[in-house]
Amino acid sequence: MADPSAVSVVIPAYNEADVIGQVVAALAAAATWREIIVVDDGSDDATATLAAATGAVVVRHPYNKGNGAAVKSGIRRAGGEFVLVIDGDGQHRPEDARRIASRLGEYDLVVGARSTSTQATRARRAGNGALNWLASYLTGREIPDLTSGFRGARREYLREFIHLLPNGFSTPTTTTLAFIKAGYNVTFEPVEARTRTGQSKIRLARDGAKFFMIILKIVTIFSPLRVFVPLAGITIVTGLAYGLWNVVAHSRIPNGAVLLILFGVMVFLVGLVSEQISALRFEGRQ
Repeated sequence: MADPSAVSVVIPAYNEADVIGQVVAALAAAATWREIIVVDDGSDDATATLAAATGAVVVRHPYNKGNGAAVKSGIRRAGGEFVLVIDGDGQHRPEDARRIASRLGEYDLVVGARSTSTQATRARRAGNGALNWLASYLTGREIPDLTSGFRGARREYLREFIHLLPNGFSTPTTTTLAFIKAGYNVTFEPVEARTRTGQSKIRLARDGAKFFMIILKIVTIFSPLRVFVPLAGITIVTGLAYGLWNVVAHSRIPNGAVLLILFGVMVFLVGLVSEQISALRFEGRQ
């Protein structure tokens, strides 16, 4: 089990002056962390000043790069064996941070899984539910909360995947999928999210498609057959059914059926090649 003194807390923050001081103070009172790092992602308010005044180590970006870029800067700066990432908007409770940290060591990644009732709007809950279902299918593991940014992980393993992390808001999605598909120990710890201070910077319509593509990209990197085999199977079965129907009804095999079958075979072969490439990527991993 991880001791809080081995855990570096990383707080990505962008224009969170209204609450960042309270967040840092509450975390500092909850446990004796190795350090609390606030990454000011180009804020144009007093976020950095207030965080420093409360005792946090402040890393500043000269301009806004995105939540993922802030998390990566925090990971690079962290000196602890473990890294706990928590949002700077005040929605997460310090006691939950201590509970997540207590499970590190036993697990390589601990995700704070928010209950459905505490997630913002009905549309947001529906969108997150769809992403959770898709990710669960593609990884073969139940994922109750794919997009929660509240998580703790072994720093060494986070740095292993840091080149895969996007600069935007898909960092939680990427780390969850990467850890699961790489075979690391991952668990989900139930947490209650409070109403955040300020306005969320994630937009469902704008960012939903990005999350979907991130899921496909990560699963294709680690386990491509989970994507290619179903697609090939559907195409081949459709081509066979279309061809058999035409044989029975018109005593001929249409070109469309042949093309569908050939396309399905090609997709399957591409999947096999991708699977070999994926295996070669990790041939030298310890």
